[in-house]
Amino acid sequence: MKPRGWMLALAGLGAATAVAAQDLRSPSADQYVPRLGDIMSAAQTRHQKLWLAGKAQNWELSAYELHQLRANLVEAAVLYSGIPVSNVTTLEPSLQSLSDAIAAKDGRKFAKALGGLTEGCNACHRSMGRSFVVMKVPSDPQPFANQQFAPQAKP
Repeated sequence: MKPRGWMLALAGLGAATAVAAQDLRSPSADQYVPRLGDIMSAAQTRHQKLWLAGKAQNWELSAYELHQLRANLVEAAVLYSGIPVSNVTTLEPSLQSLSDAIAAKDGRKFAKALGGLTEGCNACHRSMGRSFVVMKVPSDPQPFANQQFAPQAKP
């Protein structure tokens, strides 16, 4: 399937943002396009909030944050052609596992699925030459507790 087809399929899964739902053509010069770093910062915030909501067993808020996180990922893939669509679509099983855990209100499945999603994020970062951006399952509620800041050991 061509990249545009993958994006449309992802959007069809209910993950489309307002940006993706409007028009998939390249934005014109007068349209605002968020920087990729800003989209990813929003995704990082959603990741942290998703974890906090799941840990608190606020399943309604967890579902909302998961929806918003999916929208961030689709937005990045739609707006930035340098991101292989396969990097986003390979996250779908983890996103679906999270959705299933939230629907079942199962904290253990939620924690496992969030770990899988987090590793998927890191795999994408590595494939894009951004292995220095390392996400982790948050250890506390502090802002940015879902990112590792110490440099990785060189293999």
